[in-house]
Amino acid sequence: MADRTAPNCHLRLEWVYGYRGHQCRNNLYYTAAKEIVYFVAGVGVVYNTREHKQKFYLGHNDDIISLALHPERVLVATGQVGKEPYICVWDSYTVQTVSILKDTHTHGIACLAFDLDGQCLVSVGLDSKNTICVWDWRRGKVLAAAPGHTDRIFDISWDLYQPSKLVSCGVKHIKFWSLCGNALTPKRGVFGKTGDLQTILCLACARDEVTYSGALNGDIYVWKGINLIRTVQGAHGSGIFSMNACEEGFATGGRDGCVRLWDLNFKPITVIDLRETDQGYKGLSVRSVCWRGDHILVGTQDSEIFEVVVHDRTKPFLIMQGHCEGELWALAVHPTKPLAMTGSDDRSVRWRMVVSYLKNIVNDLSSNVLPLHRDMTEVVHIKDRKEAIHELKYSPDGAHLAVGSNDNSVDIYSVVQRYKKVGECIGSTSFITHMDWSTDSKYLQTNDGNGKRLFYRMPSGKEVTNREELKLVQWSSWTCVLGPEVNGIWPKYSEINDINSVDANFNNQVLVTADDYGLVKLLRYPCVRKGAKFKKYLGHSAHITNARWSHDYQWVITIGGADHSVFQWKFVTDRKSKEALHIAPQETLGDSNSEESDSDQSDVPEMDSEIEQETHLTYRRQVYKEDLPQLKEQSKEKHRAVAMKKRERAPGSGLKLHFIHGYRGYDCRSNLFYTQTGEIVYHVAAVGVVYNRQQNTQRFYMGHDDDILCLAIHPLKDYVATGQVGRDSSIHIWDTEIMKPMSVLKGFHQLGVCALDFSADGKRLASVGLDDNHTIVLWDWRKGEKLSAIRGSKDKIFVIKVNPYCPDKLITAGIKHMKFWHKTGGGLIGRKGNMGKTETMMCAVYGWTEEMVFSGTCTGDICIWRDMFLVKTVKAHDGPVFSMHALEKVLEGKGSNRDALMKIASFAPGLLLEDNPSIRAISLGHGYILVGTKNGEILEVDKSGPITLLVQGHMEGEVWGLATHPHLPLCATVSDDKTLRIWDLSPSHCMLAVRKLKKGGRCCCFSPEGKALAVGLNDGSFLIVNADTLEDLVSFHHRKDIISDIRFSPGAGKYLAVASGDSFVDIYNVMSSKRVGVCKGSLIYITHLDWDKRGKLLQVNTGAKEQLFFEAPRGKKQTIPATEVEKIDWSTWTCVLGTSCEGIWPVVSEVTEVTAACLSNDRKVLATGDDLGYVKLFRYPVKGKYAKFKRYVAHSTHVTNVRWTHDDGLLVTVGGGDTCLMIWTHEAEGHREARHCDSEESDIESEDDGGYDSDVTRENEISYTIKALSTNMRPMTGVKPHLQLKEPSVDERQGVVRPPVSRALPQPEKLQTNNVGKKKRPIEDLVLDLVFGYRGNDCRNNVHYLNEGADIIYHTASVGIVLNLTTACQSFYIEHSDDILCLTINQHPKFPNVVATGQVGDTGDMSATSPSIHVWDAMNKQTLSVLRCFHSRGVCSVSFSATGKLLLSVGLDPEHTITIWKWQEGANVASRSGHIQRIFVAEFRPDSDTQFVSVGVKHVRFWTLAGRALLSKKGVMSNIEDARMQTMLSVAFGANNLTFTGTISGDVCVWKEHILVRVVAKAHTGPVFTMYTTLRDGLIVTGGKERPSKEGGALKLWDQELKRCRAFRLETGQIIDCVRSVCRGKGKILVGTRNAEIIEVGEKNAACNILVNGHMDGPIWGVGTHPTRDVFLSAAEDGTVRLWDIPEKKMLNKVNLGHPARTVAYSPEGDMVAIGMKNGEFIILLVTSLKIWGKKRDRRSPIQDIRFSPDSRYLAVGSSESAVDFYNLTLGPQLNRINCCRDIPSFVMQMDFSADSCYVQISTGAYKRLVYEVPSGKQATEQAVIDRITWTTWTSVLGDEVVGIWSRNTDKADVTCACVSHSGLNIVTGDDFGMVKLFDFPCPEKFAKHKRFLGHSAHLTNIRFTSGDRFVISAGGDDRSLFVWRCVHAPH
Repeated sequence: MADRTAPNCHLRLEWVYGYRGHQCRNNLYYTAAKEIVYFVAGVGVVYNTREHKQKFYLGHNDDIISLALHPERVLVATGQVGKEPYICVWDSYTVQTVSILKDTHTHGIACLAFDLDGQCLVSVGLDSKNTICVWDWRRGKVLAAAPGHTDRIFDISWDLYQPSKLVSCGVKHIKFWSLCGNALTPKRGVFGKTGDLQTILCLACARDEVTYSGALNGDIYVWKGINLIRTVQGAHGSGIFSMNACEEGFATGGRDGCVRLWDLNFKPITVIDLRETDQGYKGLSVRSVCWRGDHILVGTQDSEIFEVVVHDRTKPFLIMQGHCEGELWALAVHPTKPLAMTGSDDRSVRWRMVVSYLKNIVNDLSSNVLPLHRDMTEVVHIKDRKEAIHELKYSPDGAHLAVGSNDNSVDIYSVVQRYKKVGECIGSTSFITHMDWSTDSKYLQTNDGNGKRLFYRMPSGKEVTNREELKLVQWSSWTCVLGPEVNGIWPKYSEINDINSVDANFNNQVLVTADDYGLVKLLRYPCVRKGAKFKKYLGHSAHITNARWSHDYQWVITIGGADHSVFQWKFVTDRKSKEALHIAPQETLGDSNSEESDSDQSDVPEMDSEIEQETHLTYRRQVYKEDLPQLKEQSKEKHRAVAMKKRERAPGSGLKLHFIHGYRGYDCRSNLFYTQTGEIVYHVAAVGVVYNRQQNTQRFYMGHDDDILCLAIHPLKDYVATGQVGRDSSIHIWDTEIMKPMSVLKGFHQLGVCALDFSADGKRLASVGLDDNHTIVLWDWRKGEKLSAIRGSKDKIFVIKVNPYCPDKLITAGIKHMKFWHKTGGGLIGRKGNMGKTETMMCAVYGWTEEMVFSGTCTGDICIWRDMFLVKTVKAHDGPVFSMHALEKVLEGKGSNRDALMKIASFAPGLLLEDNPSIRAISLGHGYILVGTKNGEILEVDKSGPITLLVQGHMEGEVWGLATHPHLPLCATVSDDKTLRIWDLSPSHCMLAVRKLKKGGRCCCFSPEGKALAVGLNDGSFLIVNADTLEDLVSFHHRKDIISDIRFSPGAGKYLAVASGDSFVDIYNVMSSKRVGVCKGSLIYITHLDWDKRGKLLQVNTGAKEQLFFEAPRGKKQTIPATEVEKIDWSTWTCVLGTSCEGIWPVVSEVTEVTAACLSNDRKVLATGDDLGYVKLFRYPVKGKYAKFKRYVAHSTHVTNVRWTHDDGLLVTVGGGDTCLMIWTHEAEGHREARHCDSEESDIESEDDGGYDSDVTRENEISYTIKALSTNMRPMTGVKPHLQLKEPSVDERQGVVRPPVSRALPQPEKLQTNNVGKKKRPIEDLVLDLVFGYRGNDCRNNVHYLNEGADIIYHTASVGIVLNLTTACQSFYIEHSDDILCLTINQHPKFPNVVATGQVGDTGDMSATSPSIHVWDAMNKQTLSVLRCFHSRGVCSVSFSATGKLLLSVGLDPEHTITIWKWQEGANVASRSGHIQRIFVAEFRPDSDTQFVSVGVKHVRFWTLAGRALLSKKGVMSNIEDARMQTMLSVAFGANNLTFTGTISGDVCVWKEHILVRVVAKAHTGPVFTMYTTLRDGLIVTGGKERPSKEGGALKLWDQELKRCRAFRLETGQIIDCVRSVCRGKGKILVGTRNAEIIEVGEKNAACNILVNGHMDGPIWGVGTHPTRDVFLSAAEDGTVRLWDIPEKKMLNKVNLGHPARTVAYSPEGDMVAIGMKNGEFIILLVTSLKIWGKKRDRRSPIQDIRFSPDSRYLAVGSSESAVDFYNLTLGPQLNRINCCRDIPSFVMQMDFSADSCYVQISTGAYKRLVYEVPSGKQATEQAVIDRITWTTWTSVLGDEVVGIWSRNTDKADVTCACVSHSGLNIVTGDDFGMVKLFDFPCPEKFAKHKRFLGHSAHLTNIRFTSGDRFVISAGGDDRSLFVWRCVHAPH
């Protein structure tokens, strides 16, 4: 029988030939030790040229494609390809991993770069977005990530002279990035006219913001900032692949084979053309250069590495060679010397002469056979075949050469006869893959692609069919993959041909194989059985094409196909390996006993049944509790209809968990400990239990919502960690005294957490998940941060332990698994324990030194390890060792069979079910040993011997049967574990009696007087036992199927009804013990039974949801109408169907069944249990669907039964899978205030609509879109100007050629210029000077005091504004790219004037259009941090924590995500979906960093930050009569955990923790929009919406308790005041209103001072500038026209028109103003008196523009009715229309008069510009005439002169307005994207150059120059704001 273990010799990688030059660049460097570091295939190589030695880094599992060197030049970072690629940072000296970075990129890592001080690493992925990621690589954490570019990125580099700046380049782009917070923000490089836009291949940064980059055409592009300033033409002949900066300057290498050196200013020093040197050849192409001192390293496309010494540059030294393109298949070994030869698709054959080398098969695609001489000269060249030649071999005697090809045949050539063909072997049906000669050269065996093995006689080539004659053949070599001797190389069940090569070493009886997965394997030879054990070695990346032993079997040579590399492995036999044991084995090369090969091992001990069982336990759930909200959403529709009806209220009384019987021992281990105070902590179901054995009481940790699977205790014994089952399962760390969570860890483990361990210092926690890879995670649990993660093992892991002496090391033990791990950055590196065959480890513990480990196996042995080597094993127990506990110098192990505990039974007689229970947990402390058994018992063993039984519960198997005694505090349970138990419910809480049954049972019932107990069993029998002694009275066996319910009739208990799974109910007479009736008629199994009070009627529920009635005792079926059923007096009610309990079925009843119900004896409360583990209480009767309830979570999966005790004082529930019995106390309504924890309220939000208010509705429904997606504001039609084809002029049409010098008069000015006297100066720039506006109509809490009240801060559009109250000067923060939605200030003294603002965004993909939060300094406007967030659509609320270090943000995404940031680092601490409906505000408590409150549509939630998890509680309103949940709008805080929330109805709710304690009714008459808590004195300011009156106002100041208040009136003259923002400073209150005013109110005198004015509703359509002064008018939709003064920085006046206004214009003298209205009317006012001079309404649609003619005679009025009307003003104020312009194709947009008042030009909504005569209204069509007109003004966006203002990306949006400066040299435009642009005028060329100015929201409506071109006024549509820009003129 062949030995089935792996061979005991191994391979050691000794040398790698090759260098990866293709598809990679910049991957070759000198380290600090002057070694050379590079990579090939999946191996990092460190090559010492002086000693000619290589070291290998083998931490990758696929091809490496990128490499970066740390600035200190010792550490190296490498990135690989693959589905889940990772980055390794490793030490080039020790070649050990320092850190692993993973989980971010997909496909591969294309580039890497370290920053100057080596703290950060940047990586670029190969995914479709080319994601760029910045890492804190030591911690393995992502600092920032962003989509890089749509096309490939080739190089990335940190700017070594400026912090936090990077440059990336690639296909047709270069980008300059800045890193701030967690945001990477790019700016594209501007190529301009200096160079062509082209692909940039490499780059290097220099000082003063200069960047050098190498381009595809061989030029070097030099950048300053983001602009291209010059190019170095023809630096190389073609693409520059590599650029390397060093102290002396720069080296570049290109495709032309040249290396050029440049000095620091990029002046050329020298050129080295490698093609011209001795080693050079045509086509040499440089991929990588590294310049150090006088040495230059060069890597080429053809995988060579040259070293050039600068002063002797003609003689480069060839350091390394490899094959290049194509695949490498051929390999031959010299028969007598250490030489090898390789041949590849790159058409070269190479000898390898270094330490040792091998080969002899040549394969050229032209199918040539080239026997070669030693000196590589050709002997003969033969070509007989067209197909590729796959294999050729000389016979052992050297006489013949066999050549196998893809033509399915083998040709035999005679060597002596100059290679004449002497034979041919035909017989294969496929191409030949392998051949071997026999030692006597008489036979040849072949393998072909079909998996056939054939034999031929030599040299004739006849096939041998008789297998007998082959039996004695000796083969000279064995390279075939088929045949009995090599069966074992194939996995057991594989049909595949993925093994490419085999070579046998006859001497050592070893076989080496090479396969498609890059694995080299060593197996024993021969290996006859499939699936033999092996040792495997990684290194090659993809398929290995060939493997050969050297002639003396000292080496193995393997060659990689795609990776072009040749690996040379040293063969180390067993003898040698003993001596080498002290050398640490190389990481990941650890020998593997392959997982796959179990080949029916005879030597494996039988599996212990318990372990077998545990291995197969699955914790998957059909439905996880996490899925409920989604399921509810899906079934929303169902109850929209129902929601209209009034739902039943929840009951007044509640439950509190009192005691639990049970301990989870059957599948968990080491989950039982003493706490600091000597209490005992363990877990059962979803509850953590702290048990006080002196008082016999329990306290509960209820934070989990599903089965807890593991428990670990902190070294100080005060905190406990528990891990649970769940789709995204969580770990809770909680305090055993206060039972509150300290931290919750989520987001990494799927399905569940099965093992936990704290480190010795208590700072770290290690956990293992239940996912398929059993992921291991190491946490910093207080911060909630994941430090490292790695896949653990395919099989189940039972234990994880952190090394007590070194928290970076850990061990895991499990099924056939023992691994030793150490942390490296974000990853862990694991090595298997070296032990021959791996046993299943059940437990493990560290000894008393760092290296010592003990582990217990499933066979009862204890293994002792040192480091990772097995020292010895000790036989300890007969059964598996489940639990161990290390003491000083003593070790204890606990096993199953009777050994460790001296026959427990003798000490605790009676109630222990087994003499020798299997022990699952053991713990020491307080002089006792604590033992947990598999049967759910906890025992305490005194050191002196006595044993106490502390906790008991049912054993494994579901518990269904439950009955409470009719008049005593007792209950009985029966379970699938085949026991019947009686429990005492009085304070002694013990199990009174237990009896074993022959079968498991599912139901039981006490008789009415309590003497007898009936038990239904699972085999269809039932028995009646004495309730005290549990002895049989009588038993029956009439049915086959399970007995599902059993009930005595009430009163005397004369009858017993027995329901079974066979769908019958049998009725027995108890006294006569006879069956007297059978109830038939059910379709399916029976689930519940109830008798009526008289004992005459039975109610039955079935599994098909039928409700049936039978008459007793005969069992006749009755039909009773629903109305009657309610009238019947039922003795018990445990049914779940019928109208009186219709409301107990949840909304998501498809996925969850209500399994049990029980009505209290006072008939008021119905308790139910369901499949999701919820216990719920309803008010009985439960009519109408979806009643409200109280629900409690403690059971994990199904609650199988619930029962009230006889006095309704307790509710008893049993759980199915969790085997526990829970006792709840029932608390009536009176007790309520004392209780601090109540149930969660009902599932469905209340149907009350929550109130209505127009402002709230608008705020809730507003849809924020980003500017880049805005579409046109006006309903335009037609072709955009820049897309229109230009019509040829008259001259062109007639072919007239004008002479270049015209004798005609010069063309007149396009524009009449009013400042002709002065020298004309163009405008260079615009600077934002003033903003009139405040965003109050849909944002709140956005006005604050700064600097002790000297400044105020607020926002509008995308600008943050700081207004100094003394000087009225404004300063601006303009870094936001889109509208600001929220603003808050940091109130902590350590962060003075720090402001956070959140903006609108697109999707949360972390790109530049993602929503972001900017944290900035209000005084110097410096950005401190930018936080890009996943809140798609926008950020609607921000709040700083008490210490100022944390920032809370809320999103507008559908989940309304809540995120907490450490804003200084840009780190996301925690994130979670907040609520399904809109959240308006979330604020931290002013004294906390962990507590905050969120309010919104119909909800208020109280949140706690625990570690990185957010836990929330809904507000509980049921304590206050008639309180209902309504829409909450604002929040404020008081001392002692009080919270105040303002509602839509004007009430303020007062909460203590999360319970409503009172309501301040009608604090305001309308919604309470804003509340502010003053930190220094605790007073609270509220602002709401109400009509001003004598008593009240919209602003009130309250005391700390919200008992007394003082109201203030705002003197704004509005009918309704609506306050949106309040803030309180010293003696002043700052108020922001819905009408865009900001008002300061004095607290003492109530005086109001309006600081800021703005239009309240937009858009602002009209802007008119005064002809001579710096004042202007604006007209808006809010029906006002306002006059603004720029020098005074304020609003001078406003006129209420009563109708929305659309346009406004001054007369040329400035004495009159014309206003056009939306209803078609227009008005003329006199400026001095504001009296109406005249008004007229000739049109019914909006007036779009209105203009006075320059001579003041005419008024032109343009409207949406496609008309322009002319009025003669000299005829007086009756304003009769004198004419109108006809045939206008669409609505009028803008109009301009000519200087002589004879023409008007009109731009229309059809993108056409027309000219009409004034006043006749005739159209002027002759182009020559039009060209000669001089215009007074130009506001048209159309016309040939301004075609350049239309940009390329205006396909959906338009340029909306324009204005030419008075000097006629510039034009400013406004567009739908909210941009102001400045162009030269005229600009007839398309896409003209311009400057752009951001700040407005989408849609600019109008833009004007003031007189003298001093200012530009721009009016916003969406933002209702006016921006005043100061013009900067060019110097003379």
